[in-house]
Amino acid sequence: MENKVDHFAHKSKSWDMNSRRVQNAKGIAGLIVKNIKLDKSMEVMDFGAGTGLLSYFIAPFVKKIVAVDNSPSMLVEFENKCDEFSCETEAIEKDLSSEILEREFDGIISSMTIHHLEDTAALLSKLYDMLNDGGFVAIADLDSEDGTFHSDDTGVHHYGFDRTFLENVAKEVGFKEIKFETASIIKKPHRDFSVFLMTAMK
Repeated sequence: MENKVDHFAHKSKSWDMNSRRVQNAKGIAGLIVKNIKLDKSMEVMDFGAGTGLLSYFIAPFVKKIVAVDNSPSMLVEFENKCDEFSCETEAIEKDLSSEILEREFDGIISSMTIHHLEDTAALLSKLYDMLNDGGFVAIADLDSEDGTFHSDDTGVHHYGFDRTFLENVAKEVGFKEIKFETASIIKKPHRDFSVFLMTAMK
């Protein structure tokens, strides 16, 4: 039997590999890798990258990940552990709800971020414009929920998303080959929440 390299064998004590958040990111990343042909020439943006959970699992498959987040403290965490990533990284503090980033990418990944932005159509349009031709988006977020996912709803503009609604918004922006799959289930004491992954091409 050949020895498979485990890209995720972990060397950092800072990550609890059993935490809900990590398992969620792992589930999303697994589905992205399954559905998108990633390769080591690609430069990918992680929108709302936070501490880089999703980026970490995508890193072995791409050339570079550019982490974009409006939280400086999250990006500090990202940069603290980016030497553990198996690709090049860059961190950019930007609020894409109000600012523009003059860059183009082969793909854009995002996890649990878009429900924090009020204007979904404007955001998807902005992401579309930042993609190279043939580029992809892979966006994970909550399916429609009753508002009880967050204990504090400050800064939450959408209680998850109806998949058909989001598909129509993406279509209007110009995205093609829009697909949805369930990426993970987040179990909370009062109920389970499903997380979708939407993939689409420019």
